[in-house]
Parts: sequence; C-alpha cells; structure tokens
Amino acid sequence: MHRTRARELVLFALYQSEFLPVSLEDMFEEEDPGDQRDYIAGAFRGVNDHRDEIDRLIGERTVGWRFERLALLDRNILRVGVYELLFCDDVPAEVAMDEAVELAKKYGTEQAQSFINGILDRIWRDERERTAS
Repeated sequence: MHRTRARELVLFALYQSEFLPVSLEDMFEEEDPGDQRDYIAGAFRGVNDHRDEIDRLIGERTVGWRFERLALLDRNILRVGVYELLFCDDVPAEVAMDEAVELAKKYGTEQAQSFINGILDRIWRDERERTAS
C-alpha cells in the first residue's frame, strides 16, 4: 500500500470517529494496510493524542471562520496535515502539505484545497519561526 492510500484511511477513520468509536483493527480487516500499518496506527493515535493542540493551531488561523464551522472532512484533512508537519519527522513539510492538498482535491469542499494549503503554510512558517528563535 502506498502512503497516499494510508493517509486516506487515516482520514476516513478520523471522519468516522466524529460519529462512532473507531477500531483500527476493524478497519484493517476491511483493507490490509500492508507495510503502512504502523503509519496508519501512529497517525490516527497521534492526531487524537494531539487533537487539542492541532485544533487550536488550526483555529488560530481560520480568520473570520470558526473552527467548528469547518466541514468535517476539511477539518480532518487539516488535522492529518498538521500532525505530519509537526509530529512526523520522517515526512518532509512539502510532502505533508502537498498530500493534504491532494486529499482536499479528492474529498474536500469546493474551496478546500487553497484554504487547506494556506492554513498549513501559515502553521509551518509560524512554527519554524517559533523554533528558530
């Protein structure tokens, strides 16, 4: 399985968890994650473990738009992107942002790709400046 497909599975699990508890083992029974099992489990747990911080970072940058009003898929695409940007040392920032934009093109709302790209770019720039000082 490619990492792109693994990100989709993480997105689907996060989206589903908005409504019902999600068991990754049940999800893995439906589709074999192959060599991406650790990534999927780690990303799903990581987003959930850091959800408050991730949501705060996103919310601080959604000027004129309350975080709670974001479409659920867009919100979860952003969560995956922020998680990869800030907590996955093995994922280059450009890859995390590009993959999030691709998810937005495929699953997000009409303007999601540019919105998500802008939010992730601001978070990445702000975090780099913060850690450089």
